[in-house]
Amino acid sequence: MQSQTDTSYVTQFETPKQSLSGLSAEANAALLSATADVVLVIDGDGVVQDVSTSHSALPVAGGQHSWIGKTWEDTVTIESRPKIAKLVREAASDTRPVWRQVNVAAASGADVPLSFCAIHVGPKGRMIALGRDLRAQSELQQQLVDAQQTMERDYLRLRHLESRYRILFDLTSEGVLVLDGRSLKIIEANPAAAQALGEGVRKLLGKSLLDCIDPNTRGAVSKLLDTVRASGKPDQTTARSAASPSGRLTLSVSVMHEESGELFLVRVAGDAQAVPASSSATQADTVLRVLEQAPDAFVVTDNDGEILSANRAFTDMIQIGRPEQALGQSLDRWLGRAGVDLNVLLANLRQRGTVRLFATTMRNENGATIPVEISAVSVPHGEVSGLGFTIRDIGRRLGSDGRHESPRSAEQLTELVGRVPLRDIVGETTELIEKLCIEAALQLTQDNRATAAEILGLSRQSLYVKLRQYRLGNLGE
Repeated sequence: MQSQTDTSYVTQFETPKQSLSGLSAEANAALLSATADVVLVIDGDGVVQDVSTSHSALPVAGGQHSWIGKTWEDTVTIESRPKIAKLVREAASDTRPVWRQVNVAAASGADVPLSFCAIHVGPKGRMIALGRDLRAQSELQQQLVDAQQTMERDYLRLRHLESRYRILFDLTSEGVLVLDGRSLKIIEANPAAAQALGEGVRKLLGKSLLDCIDPNTRGAVSKLLDTVRASGKPDQTTARSAASPSGRLTLSVSVMHEESGELFLVRVAGDAQAVPASSSATQADTVLRVLEQAPDAFVVTDNDGEILSANRAFTDMIQIGRPEQALGQSLDRWLGRAGVDLNVLLANLRQRGTVRLFATTMRNENGATIPVEISAVSVPHGEVSGLGFTIRDIGRRLGSDGRHESPRSAEQLTELVGRVPLRDIVGETTELIEKLCIEAALQLTQDNRATAAEILGLSRQSLYVKLRQYRLGNLGE
């Protein structure tokens, strides 16, 4: 893993000739060994002549003493060799030494990160390379990255959860208020509660609940809140709204404890408002007209699959003259796999209640087949139970040659059932899982391919082959 600062500069002594004069070779060697974790003596050709480490042994492949006699570039990984070349050039030009991070192949596991600087110290281009072991820093950085990713995932999950509960809070038909435990001011209110109190949602926020209650019943509500606060048990009472004193309200109160303090959860139930019959009839007529003119085929059947109603798009799809000709017929008559598809749909509807994007074909009266997707829902309650089927022609989506692109999700893989042989689906599933695992490993390691290969149990060469195969990490075919 790369450090946050890839290079750093080394400052020089002010008077080295005076302060360091007279030191022997043994003293210099002791100083160098104590100063750095790894010390290399390199000749003018870039070959390592001697090695000293402050640790008993670095976990590098072959041990650090195997570096003697090799060029310095051969001791590091491929991606680190340009950095070694820069260190050698900088040392030869006697510029200010710069620390650069490189990676050394480990005996097992992830590469060993080291930080080196090179200093020209003698004739014929001899150099001293001082190295620092960055494994502890790398582990801390990886832990920090993992912790940050975990926090981001938790935050995203909480945000989605909050969004779902906010939608449920706003759409529920039961009025709900959230009050501050001390001031009794309304913190949250949904539209149903606002309607019961005769106010708008925005006007309720920040307003005391007692101000929304008729003065004649305000004492009962205040007493209820005090009782619930003291006992901690839910209770309820009846009251009247200040905006509409003639209407009666039922308030059910429970208390909640949070870090910020006490909150009251108040459920508000008002007098039911009757919906005019003419309005309901108008809405039903509108829905029926929309379904009749919808471009997708829509069919209503009984629980056994016999057609009760069908729109014009369905009759056009199966090429019959009038919708009445399909009434009383089984939907299985026009499904591609007779005796199979309808049974599968009915079994899933009995078990789950809904079916989405079921891929099959439809046969028209002339025997021609059309590739379709079927979504269905079961309506077991009410005066008349039945099943609703939406059938969509997907012939244009698939193309005239019947070929399909490589699936990108499990949902798309399931859509291939019935169109592609099982052997091909299994092969594509294997490729999909392999690609997803490689993408996850690269994401976890911040695109460190050496560590990703270790996580996946692959050699680095095998990982690069698969990156090119799946066109990942900017490696195309």
